[in-house]
Amino acid sequence: MTLGLNLDDKKAVVAEVSAVVADAQAVIVAEYRGLEVGQITTLRAKARESGVYLRVLKNTLVRRAVAGTPFEGLASSMVGPLIYGISKDPVASAKVMNEFAKTNDKLVLKAGAMPNYVMDAEGVKALASMPSREELLATLLGTMQAPVAKFVQTLNEVPGKFVRTVAALRDSKETA
Repeated sequence: MTLGLNLDDKKAVVAEVSAVVADAQAVIVAEYRGLEVGQITTLRAKARESGVYLRVLKNTLVRRAVAGTPFEGLASSMVGPLIYGISKDPVASAKVMNEFAKTNDKLVLKAGAMPNYVMDAEGVKALASMPSREELLATLLGTMQAPVAKFVQTLNEVPGKFVRTVAALRDSKETA
């Protein structure tokens, strides 16, 4: 027999989820009916690696936590046994849960939300296919470094050409 949470525990959960949601850029909701403990543990480990807050929560508590936030529109999707993935990187939670759902048909993506924007399962899959913030920053950095590298290469060529010209003049004077 399992005991429900007492009022103080419920308040603590709402406060914790509210704090996580306050910094979040995405909340992804999936049904986990039929997943075994080992599978959920694997999913939690992947989520932790990606900086995703992943937790099975009572829907009523999450509804209270998102009330009055930009994620409020997600409340209508909170039905059934759900696991919540919340992240600061808008793509991270979608990626983690979508990748896991591909290999585990018991995890069913239900919905997701970004601030003031609710999406269905297809929207979550589309979000998961986007590059993560780190991938975008790496691409941007590579793009920014290319002109600098070319500039440095050009600067290095000027003294090199000068030295080769002086050496050629020296050699020509020595032979003359």
